Amino acid sequence: MNEQSRPESPGSTDADVAAVSERDVDVATHRVVDADGSVVDPEAVPDLADDRFLDLYRWMVLQRTFDERATKLQRRGLLGTYASGQGQEASIIGSAFALTDDDWIFPYGREAGALLMHGLSMRDLLLYWRGVEDASRMEGANVFGFAISIGSHIPVATGKAWGQKLDGSDAVSFVNLGDGATSTGAFHEGINFAGVLGVPAVFFTQNNQYAISMPFEEQTAADTVAQKAIAYGMDGIRVDGNDVLAVYNAVATARERALAGEPVLIEAVTYRRAAHTTSDDPTRYREDEEVEEWERRDPVERYRSFLADRGLLEAVDEEAIREEVSELFDEAVAAADAYPERDVAELFRYVHAEPTPELERQLEEFRDLLDRRPEMHDHIEHRPKG
Repeated sequence: MNEQSRPESPGSTDADVAAVSERDVDVATHRVVDADGSVVDPEAVPDLADDRFLDLYRWMVLQRTFDERATKLQRRGLLGTYASGQGQEASIIGSAFALTDDDWIFPYGREAGALLMHGLSMRDLLLYWRGVEDASRMEGANVFGFAISIGSHIPVATGKAWGQKLDGSDAVSFVNLGDGATSTGAFHEGINFAGVLGVPAVFFTQNNQYAISMPFEEQTAADTVAQKAIAYGMDGIRVDGNDVLAVYNAVATARERALAGEPVLIEAVTYRRAAHTTSDDPTRYREDEEVEEWERRDPVERYRSFLADRGLLEAVDEEAIREEVSELFDEAVAAADAYPERDVAELFRYVHAEPTPELERQLEEFRDLLDRRPEMHDHIEHRPKG
């Protein structure tokens, strides 16, 4: 046998080897209202009653007002941190508006308005950002806990959607994620499994151009997130994430397909105008000119222009909306402040399903110590109950 088993260098070949390329995929961006508020396609305007068009605007103002108040609250040391959705109001509210109360939302952090629309209390949302564990139960709404570990909720959401399919439920699992989550292994695992099983899930990617400080174009060689759906045998939709009506259309369409056993991946192209969280300094990795460019595409102002052209804006009292939201916010802060502190008994209560005699003895001994040495209370940090 010749020791040189292959040529010194591979030669060219005349074989016609076919390849698939992203250049072969034309991913259109769905849009209803242009940046100046003019309607691009009248036929694409959702068939909503006037009061529903106005409700959309009220929720967008609520999202922005809540973000402003929560950020200020954090700056005063009354929240641990906070992730604002400023600039993403159309994506957050337009998507939630297309869901039903029976659907399950998997949040990723910025969608305060969507969670409130879905039934979560404003108090519990504030308690969550204070680090109170009880708030992660998301009581009163079909909402799973926040996914702090990026992308980790995607396989969980697929599992939930699988259960919905097995139960014959007429509801979907709606998964919020950022563009950064699409670069994780959990994204591949969850999306791939969803496609294989044909579960009723909608994966809603808010591509706000940054995974914390990493620009979108530096975390993937793909031109779009939407085109990645093809690899998993599902439909991909790309939508202008600053156009609330386009987002509503996209999610409503995707929800119908998901209920028919065809999960969908949506990419909403938007921009995170605020910091990643209140712990972040975005001036370290992006220029002011870029932010100003996206400010000119403001989703709230765009929708205001649409309402004005439709003759509906005169029915809107934005100042009254902001005042109402601020009142609700103040009430929620007061309710969060009144949430009871932990009792020292909780140090022992949840070690076992039923306290053992030894734990009961230790608790009694600890209470006796505090009775004898009341000054020790000053060295116990009583976090809020949770």
